[in-house]
Amino acid sequence: MNEIPEMIRPSPWVERFAEHIPANGLILDLACGSGRHARFLAARGYSIVAVDRDAAALASLQGVSGIVTQRLDLEGEVWPLGGQLFAGIVVTNYLWRPRLDDVLALLAPGGVLIYETFMLGNELYGKPSNPDFLLRPGELRHWAGRAGLRELAFSEGLTATPKAAMRQSICAVRD
Repeated sequence: MNEIPEMIRPSPWVERFAEHIPANGLILDLACGSGRHARFLAARGYSIVAVDRDAAALASLQGVSGIVTQRLDLEGEVWPLGGQLFAGIVVTNYLWRPRLDDVLALLAPGGVLIYETFMLGNELYGKPSNPDFLLRPGELRHWAGRAGLRELAFSEGLTATPKAAMRQSICAVRD
């Protein structure tokens, strides 16, 4: 049996909660990087919009069935995704607080947010270490609640895989 390398395996958090995303809905993989979650979800029959600013990373997704890529600047003055709605939003290892409200506004009624990234304390384990890119305790829970989302699961603290890190994760739905 072939083992999938940890660097391209989907996050266990995404694997665990992907089934909650409504079938036949369009999913946004925000700041998708090499697209490990887009590939995972497309293989399960979902249609994915994979967004990143890195053209080379997006190029690796060209021709993958079920995935459309968009090279966008998510941190610019103009929010490039405004007015769109998605049945699912997946974000991992990315945080840009000035756009968190905008990201959450993209979630359609019945849609599911799966968000996981680093939190304060991660500086003890490596990068990122800049507090601007590390969540504060309970921060994802706060943002989701403020956006009117219902929490399905929340976790924060030290994780061991794929390597030790301080992480925070939420799965929430827009009722």
